[in-house]
Amino acid sequence: MRTEPHVLDHPLIQHKLTLLRKRETSTASFRRLLTEIGALMAYDVLRDAPLHDVAIETPLETMVGRLIDGKKVVFVPILRAGLGLLDGFLGVVPAARVGHIGVYRDPATLRAVEYYFKMPGEMPERDAVVLDPMLATGHSAVAAIARLKQTRPRSIRFVCIVAAPEGLRALQEAHSDVPIHTAAIDRQLNDHGYILPGLGDAGDRIFGTK
Repeated sequence: MRTEPHVLDHPLIQHKLTLLRKRETSTASFRRLLTEIGALMAYDVLRDAPLHDVAIETPLETMVGRLIDGKKVVFVPILRAGLGLLDGFLGVVPAARVGHIGVYRDPATLRAVEYYFKMPGEMPERDAVVLDPMLATGHSAVAAIARLKQTRPRSIRFVCIVAAPEGLRALQEAHSDVPIHTAAIDRQLNDHGYILPGLGDAGDRIFGTK
């Protein structure tokens, strides 16, 4: 059964997304905004993260508190643009492990080509959060999640900043069991596979390349 995407419409996220979209936003500001949005999104994405009880001492008495086992969380940026979201998520869960999936989009076919894959061990005990600022055609996300599933993680979530309807459909059809979290669903793709109105090429804007 296909689940609908979670659109995170918090005013702070939407405010920063508007600044992120602006053509004149500098590389330094783009990076900072992406990190800030990532941290804000992490609060919602990890809303149902499993907790465990732990006995602690306050200045006044002993009590049982609850903690997230950050070591069981794996953030998986899709290279290279996914790295722009990583620091925001690590700022919220600094003990999380980090895996990497290197995928690029063939400019002629728009299909995903894998060139790198590295995950922590014991993935069946871990919850994976896949990070990529843009969900355009969906080919990279579909391929990355298919590869990630071979490691049998306990759960998988996909997080993006901006999604196109075409990419959402592709990802939902290929991986109906993977929840999608996004800050915006834009209008459509153009003939070159870029999201409209979008925010341009996220990788180029993060790293200052063309």
